[in-house]
Amino acid sequence: MEINIKNKKVLVTGGAGFIGSNLCEALLEKQNKVVCFDNFATGKRENISGFLNNGNFTLIEGDIRNLEDCLKASQGVDYILHQAALGSVPRSIKDPITSNDVNVSGFLNMLVAARDNKVKRVVYAASSSTYGDSESIPKVEDIIGKPLSPYAITKYVNELYADIFSKTYGLETIGLRYFNVFGRKQDPNGAYAAVIPKFVSQLMAGDSPVINGDGNYSRDFTYIDNVIQANLLSLVTTNPKAINTVYNVAFGDRNTLNDLMGYLKENLSSFDPKIASLAVVNGPNRVGDIPHSHASVQKAKDLLKYNPQFSLQQGLKEAVKWYWENL
Repeated sequence: MEINIKNKKVLVTGGAGFIGSNLCEALLEKQNKVVCFDNFATGKRENISGFLNNGNFTLIEGDIRNLEDCLKASQGVDYILHQAALGSVPRSIKDPITSNDVNVSGFLNMLVAARDNKVKRVVYAASSSTYGDSESIPKVEDIIGKPLSPYAITKYVNELYADIFSKTYGLETIGLRYFNVFGRKQDPNGAYAAVIPKFVSQLMAGDSPVINGDGNYSRDFTYIDNVIQANLLSLVTTNPKAINTVYNVAFGDRNTLNDLMGYLKENLSSFDPKIASLAVVNGPNRVGDIPHSHASVQKAKDLLKYNPQFSLQQGLKEAVKWYWENL
């Protein structure tokens, strides 16, 4: 899908992270000026090393918890893609204060900076964790439950603040509730690594991967290129009904962790046949995890013209190839 955005100045917070660096790359390819704002708490310099000699790319090292940093980074920009956050449900359970400081206070700082610098629109990373204990399947944007973790609370508060800034100050906002994003540049290391790169690195090392629970929990796994499309569409839309609201960003399907493991072993065994016979270990369920996650993407299709191109299996082919070449 061709999305026409060029000659704009876009601030990407968390621009050295997994999703942020992919957004930086997509915007640069379309001849935009990109300001990457990151404190490298979780972002990685190697994710943006290829952009540093690009005259349209500017790196600002700073922290969204510091309002002065936010004001500096957002000076003169047309749009903000706010990706900076401390992700991970387990991390928020272990340290709720830091998650709140970054995800809530930091987000509020960015909204204030956007307002004061007269930024046209803020598109921000919301989360499927906002659905909490809601048992409705598929998930539709206006039916949510109670949050199941401190992380989920922080991401819901983001939506509330964005709504208030839209109504009170006239700041255009769009929230994108990401569902289990995966793909190139996603870090497989660390205690809070996402499940797909973690499984890939374990399988590539010849280790038995550990699935939390019996493997029947299901997720709407979403390839990074679908997420890039949703962000760019959110920047260019001129439909008044499409602005100042939230959208599910997913493929619109669900697969169990057992399904996922099967696809990963199938893809990786084409590089190393021994991977096909590796045993899988089942551990306890994680506290705060929701059993099933499946998004309706109809609202995004109707209002943003979102058209996700990559299913789980299509995305995994791309992601596994990238990991094999880069890990």
